Amino acid sequence: MVTLSALFAITLAMLIIWRSSDGFEVASGYLGRNLTDGVRGATINAVGSSIPELFTTLFSLMLLGEVDNFAFGIGTTAGSAIFNGMIIPAVAILAVIGYGIAHKVNVSRKVILRDGIGLIIAELILIYMVSGNHLTWVHGLVLMLTYVVYVAYMFGTMKKKEETTAVEEEPEGLEEKSTERKQSVLKALMLLDFEDVFVRKKINTANAWMLLLFSMLVIGLACIVLIHSCELLSEELGIAPYFIAVVLASAATSVPDTILSYRDAVAGQYDDAVANALGSNIFDICFALGFPLFAFTLFNGPIVMTPETVANVAELQASLVILTIVAFLIYYFNNGLKQIHAFLLLALYVAFIGFIFAKAYAYDWAIQVGQTIASWIPSAL
Repeated sequence: MVTLSALFAITLAMLIIWRSSDGFEVASGYLGRNLTDGVRGATINAVGSSIPELFTTLFSLMLLGEVDNFAFGIGTTAGSAIFNGMIIPAVAILAVIGYGIAHKVNVSRKVILRDGIGLIIAELILIYMVSGNHLTWVHGLVLMLTYVVYVAYMFGTMKKKEETTAVEEEPEGLEEKSTERKQSVLKALMLLDFEDVFVRKKINTANAWMLLLFSMLVIGLACIVLIHSCELLSEELGIAPYFIAVVLASAATSVPDTILSYRDAVAGQYDDAVANALGSNIFDICFALGFPLFAFTLFNGPIVMTPETVANVAELQASLVILTIVAFLIYYFNNGLKQIHAFLLLALYVAFIGFIFAKAYAYDWAIQVGQTIASWIPSAL
């Protein structure tokens, strides 16, 4: 009964995060409307859809009580990065082909190189910074600065829009709404349709900011429910919260990324669909993990992880890098992404989840595989 209640609460939190993130993305999309498509996908869209990972990591440190539970945050962010790199592109490919929009998905190799290499570099920096059992605010600061450098590079390479485009055109999907209210404010709140609550006629800077801030508040509350539910479920199943974070918390917080990339894909914006997934991973690794680490250790002192946690984190980091490189090769070396590529990505993710559950219950083969995977990452990093 407790297990079912925890799963129900996790599902409810996931739905609230999804609906609230819709409002956040509408607001952030409007505020970043003058960015080029690829840059918007890798920055504004990626940040907007990754706010749940940031809040989950931050609140897990503040609420779970033990500094060793920073592993919950690492599990959520790294697990989300693996979910984004495998599940999201697979969903986008299958949706495009399934709806008959195209028989394959062509993504710019420039986008794959830019965001794929950027992601691998971010992951290697993560391994270097979080390689021991002693973490300080310096580690968090370096991770955050890595994301700042990435964003600066993105803006530096962004092609400027023509002034007429920036001034006269409204971003797609943000057209003026009907002056007639389709539903009451109370009904909109009950349906978690925050856009209809704050944008009654036409979106502007003022109501976009209100929509953004309110959506962040609701997402934060949902993340608190998610954390406590995952903790309860881990106690009921007799496994560490870290493993629940890698599988369930990461999937729950990745729903906004999945929906956003799905919408981009069926709209024919394939570059944005992939850039959002990869850009979200860079944000998750560098900022969603770096900022909570920086803030917590700055006020509470260093985090000291147990040897078991250090080993689990090392295995997860190694898995993340290996799966990212495999996904990068799948994205890059093809003449368009097809169903076979989607099924391959799904199979890799299922294998990863199977390994995580086997590791949670201490199967000998899983322990051996984990040690082998971790050994592939040079300690010199």
